[in-house]
Amino acid sequence: MKIALVGYGKMGRAIEKIAIKEKIEIVCIIDKKMQKGDLSKADVSINFCVPSAAVENIIKSFDHKIPVVCGTTGWLDDFDLVKKYCEEKQTAFIYSSNFSFGVNIFFKINQYLASLMNKYDSPFNISIEETHHKEKVDSPSGTAISLANDIIEKNNSFISWGKNKNSKSISMISKRQNKKIGVHKVSFESKLDKLQIQHEAFSRDSFAKGSIIAAKWIQNKKGIFNMDDILGF
Repeated sequence: MKIALVGYGKMGRAIEKIAIKEKIEIVCIIDKKMQKGDLSKADVSINFCVPSAAVENIIKSFDHKIPVVCGTTGWLDDFDLVKKYCEEKQTAFIYSSNFSFGVNIFFKINQYLASLMNKYDSPFNISIEETHHKEKVDSPSGTAISLANDIIEKNNSFISWGKNKNSKSISMISKRQNKKIGVHKVSFESKLDKLQIQHEAFSRDSFAKGSIIAAKWIQNKKGIFNMDDILGF
């Protein structure tokens, strides 16, 4: 497999390290105003660029009919545009706010708990706390937003999320600390008790490995996919 790395920050370098170990050829690296190599020679493009450049870089790969694995968050207002362009170019696209297998299992546990809470009359306040390194651009994280949106979909008691806490809103707390790769905690609290679930990433390798697996999976496919398709959930 030949890949293009779009975004050559800490995540891009983590993916590069695993790709070299697995003898995957990197034929192109794109970062800010720099391009090294030939994008058109890639079998798959892996996108972890800054949010402001995400759509432009995704479309650039689609123009070459190259499938895209995208882990960049903070651009989803343009998701329908990207989906339409992908379909027009008859290629493939997979987006996930988090490519870690552990986090995707965490998503499923969160969805299940939200569904269970929906069956009880006793109200639960729900809060999400996410902690990342200080260099992270978007806040709250894409993973935290996915957790909140899943709760809203599975539980009729909540219609929104935000910093201001009220009975219909999931409280969202974002923290930025040095050396923290990513911690997500969901708390379900009533007047009687509290239930918490948490996931912590110890390195970027879990995200990088997941994106490489996604790139292998999406080759020669057409359509819009997510991690559920890869993991068979």
